[in-house]
Amino acid sequence: MACAFCAIAAAGSEAQIVFEDELTLGFLDNRPLFEGHTLLIPRAHHEAIWDLPDELVGPSFANVRALSVAVRDAMGASGAFVALNNIVSQSVPHLHAHVVPRRPKDGLRGFFWPRTKYSSDERAAEVADLIRAESERRPK
Repeated sequence: MACAFCAIAAAGSEAQIVFEDELTLGFLDNRPLFEGHTLLIPRAHHEAIWDLPDELVGPSFANVRALSVAVRDAMGASGAFVALNNIVSQSVPHLHAHVVPRRPKDGLRGFFWPRTKYSSDERAAEVADLIRAESERRPK
């Protein structure tokens, strides 16, 4: 079976892209915890954090940091939750960082969070545009 995230990275699958460079790609999660929930993946297939080559760690996490600021600011949030699942609870076996906008008393508790859907494709596109604009105005 082909990797769904590799398909997105190869432009063979639709996604709301919010950030990209030569090494990584950021796109909206299709089942977000909150609007703006974004995934950042390495373009090359690596299943877990321990598979990521040393030369990609720094650039990848610099992009996670930059994307967390873009998501926070684009969504008018107070902060951001950044997480990696490795094998366990990893629905797609391709390394990906979750970047989730957070607000005080937003209802997230523990690790059993309800997932939602965007109200429409148009709303997903609007959210992607907000985050993309924040990502593009930040220095790389």
